[in-house]
Amino acid sequence: MRIAGQAAIVTGGASGLGAATARLLAREGARVGLLDLDGAKAELVAREIGGAGLACDVADADATAGALVEMRARIGPARLLVNCAGIGRAKRIVGKGGPMPLAEFADVVRVNLIGSFNMLRLAAAEMSALEPLDEGERGVIVSTASIAAFEGQVGQAAYAASKGGIAAMTLPAARELAQFGIRVMAIAPGLFRTPMLEQLPPEIQASLGASIPFPKRLGEPDEFARLVAAIVANPSLNGEVIRLDGALRLPPR
Repeated sequence: MRIAGQAAIVTGGASGLGAATARLLAREGARVGLLDLDGAKAELVAREIGGAGLACDVADADATAGALVEMRARIGPARLLVNCAGIGRAKRIVGKGGPMPLAEFADVVRVNLIGSFNMLRLAAAEMSALEPLDEGERGVIVSTASIAAFEGQVGQAAYAASKGGIAAMTLPAARELAQFGIRVMAIAPGLFRTPMLEQLPPEIQASLGASIPFPKRLGEPDEFARLVAAIVANPSLNGEVIRLDGALRLPPR
């Protein structure tokens, strides 16, 4: 699918991987709508790229349905969805204060996994009603997993479970939505220069970058965005989780 002229929704679009993806899609000629819990920041990025920004909790079914209705009115029916909204909280299952509060585990799964599925189901329903393009294609959905889905570290039980769920649902979703000409993919990033990692001291960031086989640095958000664009452009990419990690394999700690 050609990006130019299409409407695209990017969740978590106010910063990090989402903002980089929104900027690249806009440069490629898409009309981009950004959804983020921080609506003010989403609007700032939207104004920069000539798109639309809205505050939205992606795991809230009613709020998200309403946001998509508004986005459709502002940028048109979306053929592209990129799920970047997510949170990451490190906590041991059993720590010094006792067992991890169940609400904290549920919150990570709610935002990362349920939020991604919520957006996927709503966007796919809208895409399925659109006229098909070349080869019968109607839409592309890309979600963000993580290499923690495969090598979760100590303290990452909640995060790994949420991202593992995204990885696991990619193939069945692709198989089910194939009848509508909708492709479903996921990207599993490694260590990227995002707001979360940029909060760490420079020496720790450098150490993390040095642990990557090649290139020996943190990934740049634009590299994630470029992979999204490559997925959209290649109709044979479907039902797969692509690692984007410089050959990194996470150790236990």
